[in-house]
Amino acid sequence: MAARRALKSTGIHLGKDECDAMTPSITWLGHAAFRLVLSDQRVILIDPWLTENPACPPDLKKPDRCDMIVCTHGHPDHVDDVPALVEAFDPFVVANYDLCMALQNVIGKGRFEWMNTGGTHTVEGVTFTLTKAFHSSGVYSPNGPVYGGMPNGVVVEAPGLASVYHAGDTAVFGDMKILAQLMAPKICILPIGDRFTMGARSAALAAEMLQPTVIIPCHYKTFPFLAQSPDAFRDALSPTLRTRLITPDVGQSLKWTAQGLA
Repeated sequence: MAARRALKSTGIHLGKDECDAMTPSITWLGHAAFRLVLSDQRVILIDPWLTENPACPPDLKKPDRCDMIVCTHGHPDHVDDVPALVEAFDPFVVANYDLCMALQNVIGKGRFEWMNTGGTHTVEGVTFTLTKAFHSSGVYSPNGPVYGGMPNGVVVEAPGLASVYHAGDTAVFGDMKILAQLMAPKICILPIGDRFTMGARSAALAAEMLQPTVIIPCHYKTFPFLAQSPDAFRDALSPTLRTRLITPDVGQSLKWTAQGLA
């Protein structure tokens, strides 16, 4: 409710807590996991860690549709549900080349759309660009961790909808200015939890470089050792960017429009 009141004060309004499936929407599934529903009802899952994710609502742990998956890196809290989703829905899986190969070897099948940092690739009308991220990567296997390539962020562009930048797990870095120049993403999803990713001050600097229309924080309050609220992030933002911050509840769907979120 506090988030909804804050949004009303800035002129940004949320849709219903559970947006109609036919309405384009963005839903935070907890931690770094997001569900993007396109205008034609296709579903993109980013970093689908759902079943064992303590922050993911029980009714969202088992999706009823998945057409595409994007993985920013290979850590379990970003890819653990990929095998089950591939088995259930046979979605396209978008990730860097090494991560695709590692996941394919673990799963034994799948429709993998391998890419690499800086590349752009369109899959059935949806365009993905892999960006730099400063983190680590690796895929767990029965024989131990397998190299998962460089970690990434991703910019998603779908017809008629605002572009979305999911930064992945990352520190702040100066090339975010270049990303803003090249891609100008309107919606930016930034980790703020600290310890494993950017904290509040670094994420606020990232937002300053990116200058998006909408800012959504993630990778916080999943575990006790991560930041438990977005308050420090909000305080660190400039007054102008503070009005663009949306802090949805986990499981709350936001209407996705050409301008951003409405």
